[in-house]
Amino acid sequence: MTTTDWILDLALILVVLRQIRESRIDTIFLIVPLALTGYVAHKYLTPIPTAGNDLLLIGAFAAIGTVLGVAGGLTTRVRVAEGHAFVRAGFAAASLWVLGMGGRLAFVYWTEHGGTRTLGRFSEQHHITSGQAWASALILMVLAEVVTRIGTVLIRAEVAKRAVRNTGFGAGNGAGALGGSGSAADRARVGV
Repeated sequence: MTTTDWILDLALILVVLRQIRESRIDTIFLIVPLALTGYVAHKYLTPIPTAGNDLLLIGAFAAIGTVLGVAGGLTTRVRVAEGHAFVRAGFAAASLWVLGMGGRLAFVYWTEHGGTRTLGRFSEQHHITSGQAWASALILMVLAEVVTRIGTVLIRAEVAKRAVRNTGFGAGNGAGALGGSGSAADRARVGV
């Protein structure tokens, strides 16, 4: 891995870790993770191999990323105050994000420090045709995790905003929460 690869991976981990402190959903919330993953996808996803079981591997990793992203989005606390949505990644959301991003980083580190032969044997036995198939699988896993987490959080934020508008709860006092550490009473008040 190059220094740039390390920086990109660590930056993606920091994206959610910085949300441990509550932050407003804004343009930065969207642009930073999407720009980072877009750059990584552009750099590493050419070409996507399709021989043997390459697409099966890539699809499986993308599915894992999707599950991690949706789970991370569902475990992120979403709150509405004064018409704006705020997010806060709790322990579960941050752990899922670090599991996905850190797992990818650990896998790459392992392959570069002694795991290449084992990975080669596994690939041969399972008809995975190249290292590019693994690279594509890992990148699409990250891309799926980022996009589905952001999408899940945005959908939940919109649901919370509508609930606040429709019930009047939170108008003027800034309270309306979904998920994370919000109580059942809070969720009931905002209609979710």
